[in-house]
Amino acid sequence: MPILRERKELELIVWPENRQCDRSWLLENIPGAAGVIVLLSEQVNDELLDKAGPSLKVVSTMSVGYEHLFLPALAKRGIRVGYTPDILTDAGFGRIAQATLARLVPFGIRQCIYTGNPAASAFSGSSARDHALAASLSLPAGAISRVPLTDLAVRSDVLFVLAPGGPETYHTVDADFLRRMKSSAVLVNPSRGSLVDSDALARALREGWIWGAGLDVVEGEPRVGTDHPLVNEPRCVILPHIGSATFETRLGMATLAAKNVIGGVLGETMPTELDLNGQA
Repeated sequence: MPILRERKELELIVWPENRQCDRSWLLENIPGAAGVIVLLSEQVNDELLDKAGPSLKVVSTMSVGYEHLFLPALAKRGIRVGYTPDILTDAGFGRIAQATLARLVPFGIRQCIYTGNPAASAFSGSSARDHALAASLSLPAGAISRVPLTDLAVRSDVLFVLAPGGPETYHTVDADFLRRMKSSAVLVNPSRGSLVDSDALARALREGWIWGAGLDVVEGEPRVGTDHPLVNEPRCVILPHIGSATFETRLGMATLAAKNVIGGVLGETMPTELDLNGQA
């Protein structure tokens, strides 16, 4: 990227091919590096950090999620971490959820229920923001409202899982949640594979708890083969995690990742640094 190449004080080593970086190449080239930019598919663990050695100051991941980073090992070594959280995500019924709803309304959607972080608020019903959004989409008053998680499962015809990954949201959609859903319901997950229990979802599809599923993410990616419990389910459509695969979005993520690695290497402010306090 120009933002990196114009920094003459930095020596760049770049994976030369237009495909996922080989693990062996990364391990061969990382010794002595001060910083590294990785993708969601690359495991940053003790093996990689040991190879890098004490020179490594920063790991910058071009992703919203950071489940592929072994945070305790990074914190123990004093290595800073950058990520790209502000390109696609919002908390609660934020920009992404609202944009999703705006695209669904032309297909006849007349009611939207949602839930947020249970620890953030116990509020249920329609907020002033919900009323304003409904009006802007020409939906009736009260068409958008927040409900408890169990109600979301029971009442939804099409359920979109739009949340960050991590321990707090791990298997939010589990067997109990799926059993509560309508047998005619469709589950859509464009967020993180860890949000949905794959084994439970496969059973739900197989036994008719729900009608179908559309997934851009699954547990275990990118190592998803024919033995994955969801791959052979006829009522499950899986895409290879391409929800952010627009030129504008990827360019924004790459630029932010580059700025993070520059800040970390030079000991400057990183635009979006992950707080590792309590991880070591």
